[in-house]
Amino acid sequence: MTPSPIRPARPSDADALSRLDHDTWSTLYAVMPRPLPPFDPFFDADHRPEDYLVADLGDGPVGYVRIGFATRLACNTHVRQIQGLAVAESARGRGLARRLLRAACDEARRRGATRITLRVLGHNKPARTLYESEGFAVEGVLPGEFLLDGEYVDDVFMGRALTA
Repeated sequence: MTPSPIRPARPSDADALSRLDHDTWSTLYAVMPRPLPPFDPFFDADHRPEDYLVADLGDGPVGYVRIGFATRLACNTHVRQIQGLAVAESARGRGLARRLLRAACDEARRRGATRITLRVLGHNKPARTLYESEGFAVEGVLPGEFLLDGEYVDDVFMGRALTA
């Protein structure tokens, strides 16, 4: 049996994940301007290794998903949120984004979540198609929420239950 390429992130993954994050930056999903050096550390007090799962094909991370709390409210701790998903161009087409998404749902469930949510830009059709195929449904839309490259883009809120 082939071992899963998905594993928890380690502190030693920081440099590789930082490069991956910068190499995959795109207006398809980013609302912040392209980051320029010097870059902030990938891991910090709000972005800890334990918040990430990585796809590793043997030579280090080629993808990641970040799982966090949807809010800081105690009454909302049953909900987790996907707060980032990236796969290196060289590793695309192997189902890694889908595997990362499924692993994130499994990990959120393991941590006691009963729901998982995410936000995606309205023009990001590939991501929206993936999320819908994994059971996420549109739960809200903020029309024209972002002005990106001179175009107004919707912010789409999606979610799904994690219970059977």
